[in-house]
Amino acid sequence: MTGEVPLWEVFIRPRNGLSHKHVGSLHATDEVMALQAARDVYTRRGEGNSIWVVPSAAITASDPDQAGENFEPGEKIYRHPTFYDIPEQVGHM
Repeated sequence: MTGEVPLWEVFIRPRNGLSHKHVGSLHATDEVMALQAARDVYTRRGEGNSIWVVPSAAITASDPDQAGENFEPGEKIYRHPTFYDIPEQVGHM
């Protein structure tokens, strides 16, 4: 569709040392407008010190129907802690 305003995903970091968290989405014509709109909509009470905006079209997501194959260990025995020998010097883990 021509003339459609792009969708942007908004991430806010509440304070230094913490991770950015997805807080919502908005429509804006470019990254400058997206940042301004994100500031106006998502940080009205000074909730953050950093804003990221990412075009939704730039995000690639895993298929929920493939969750088992993507996230379950399956044949990857190295993911189990029993696979590793822990030296006695390490002590209790």
